Amino acid sequence: MTANRLIIAFAVLAVAVALWLVATRPGGREGAAPAPAPAGAGSPEGSAGGGPAATVPEPPEQDPRFGTDPERHHLPERAVDTDDIPNIVLRAGDRDDEPLPYYRIAPDTYMLYGNIAEVDRYNRGFNGNAGFVVTPEGVVVIDALGTPKLGRRLIATIRQVTGAPIRYLILTHNHPDHSYGAVAFRRLGGVTIVAHEGTLDYLASEALERSVAYRRSFIPEDMEGFEAVVPDVLLGGAPRRARLVIRLGGRTFEVWDVNRHHSYGDLVVHQVEDGVVWISDLAFNHRLTFMGDGSLHAAIKAQDWLLERFAGARLMVPGHGSAQSPPFAMVRRTRDYMRALQDFMTRAVEKGLDLQDAVERAEKDPRFEPWRGDRLFELNHRPNANFVYREVERALFED
Repeated sequence: MTANRLIIAFAVLAVAVALWLVATRPGGREGAAPAPAPAGAGSPEGSAGGGPAATVPEPPEQDPRFGTDPERHHLPERAVDTDDIPNIVLRAGDRDDEPLPYYRIAPDTYMLYGNIAEVDRYNRGFNGNAGFVVTPEGVVVIDALGTPKLGRRLIATIRQVTGAPIRYLILTHNHPDHSYGAVAFRRLGGVTIVAHEGTLDYLASEALERSVAYRRSFIPEDMEGFEAVVPDVLLGGAPRRARLVIRLGGRTFEVWDVNRHHSYGDLVVHQVEDGVVWISDLAFNHRLTFMGDGSLHAAIKAQDWLLERFAGARLMVPGHGSAQSPPFAMVRRTRDYMRALQDFMTRAVEKGLDLQDAVERAEKDPRFEPWRGDRLFELNHRPNANFVYREVERALFED
């Protein structure tokens, strides 16, 4: 192990220890800087190993437009080429060995179609997609869902389909809804965990602590046993687009580095023989994208590459929303929104508008009407505008 890797490993260990002791406190959206704790809140939650938990404060209030309706459990009939959105209601007392709903979307290929919502006490963090592919030599899993408990239930789901050993877990990126179930696979043993090189930066960051505290404020029972997981195989970080090839049971999986476009580092998985591309959060279906950790420029470049490289694919599976067959309108729709925001903010900066004025105008501007009906628009559009203004401003001054 290199000196840099040793430093990062110790930093990850320090973050994990801090997470055992951090007080749960109400905050804004997941990953945002937490608000000050109210009087009486702030007792340590208890160790992540499942020891006795201290009193947990009430979770922050959420706008019901962005959450899960507790009175309406709904599963779409299919998960491909549909506008039907799931409203899956889970409970704190659900068993770890209880399988989650899943869909067969291609030969030996299964998708878990999560709610399009913010994490809340009703969806228990099941607000993103995951999937797995069964081969004669073992199983390849794409993403681990959003809590240790969901990770264990994902394993139970796989076990309902096959008894074959789980060989690989590929984490497309480090955001909580895709990666916080990874500890269940680590404890299972025998699973090689693949992730982007940028995951190490995330594991050593304050963003990890904030996101864990935020999820614990809603679903402390489901977050019990959380630990930061250092991947076994890292990909990316080089000037050229990197690719890892996994061959297992007659199937080929190309894992592509798509740079830091949405998070600290993002991957795309191409299931070669079946023509299935797991695109993660490079594009969204039925909901507005969120730009907080990545790069607008890198995202648009990666979307162009995705549409060109995989023009002949049979299916694309996003990190949020239903899977889609060609011509993959969700990728173009996500890219069009990003380009519109980039153009708007470029003109705003060139005119000398300050950040607040530019963001307020973007909220009201009619050019964003095509996306106003998307899920989470009211939640994500303003921070997206803020993020893009800053990126455009930096780029103009650097030039």
